[in-house]
Amino acid sequence: MSATLIHARPARVAPVPGLGLSLGVTIAWAGLIVVIPLAALAIKPWELGVAGVLASLADPRVVSALSVSFGAALAAALVALPLGLLLAWAIVRLEFPGRRVLDGAIDLPFALPTAVAGIALTALLAPNGWLGAPLMAAFGWQIAYTQAGIVAALVFVGLPFIVRTVEPVLRDMGRDAEEAAATLGATRPQALARVVLPALAPSLLTGFGLAFARGVGEYGSVIFIAGNMPMQTEIAPLLIVIRLEQFDYAGAAAVGLAMLLLSFAILLGLNLLQRALRRGRR
Repeated sequence: MSATLIHARPARVAPVPGLGLSLGVTIAWAGLIVVIPLAALAIKPWELGVAGVLASLADPRVVSALSVSFGAALAAALVALPLGLLLAWAIVRLEFPGRRVLDGAIDLPFALPTAVAGIALTALLAPNGWLGAPLMAAFGWQIAYTQAGIVAALVFVGLPFIVRTVEPVLRDMGRDAEEAAATLGATRPQALARVVLPALAPSLLTGFGLAFARGVGEYGSVIFIAGNMPMQTEIAPLLIVIRLEQFDYAGAAAVGLAMLLLSFAILLGLNLLQRALRRGRR
């Protein structure tokens, strides 16, 4: 007699224990806190109809608020970019008294309530403030209650994103490439321009995008220093709050949807540019 051997197929083992459960929980949470609110934001404005949504967004006050928010966020990110690079360079490459204190202070805007930051910046930069009064007396510059004040507040809240994005890349890069460039006859500025900055470009672009995104939606640190004058220093988040207080929920959602689409388009462009930079380095 010949025995027939039946080989049972081994059961499939998940590469990560509990992968199905954790993936399901992640998708459920993402749906609750991201997908559903965004879907509601995309649906609510159309209660006004297409003509109503277009009319709401064409309101000069809305156009002005959107331009102030996006323009100030862009300007603040551009100002914070070189400042963040210099701070990251000082923390990683230099040794000086108080370096650890400076390193810890970088994260202060993350922990400080934005309203407290706004009050402090207003007290500092107001026409009678510690910095505002000398600037007004010496140069006639008024920072608080102008668009310059909005940019100053957004630089304060956006700077840590650039520093913390560039710092680990700069730390991992080391000095080998710079030393190799020096042995080939490159000057210090040439080594920085042709070796260091191209290597840091993707992280700089990421930090720029994070600072810009934070600045577009910033509210607490801006409303105190902006002055909130319609058609001048009124930001889009404040206009949304005003429309909600007027029970114009569809109009508020229309402004929010416009901010969402504009932010997504800009961040998508930055993401594509970042990929192009990474491919260019390969």
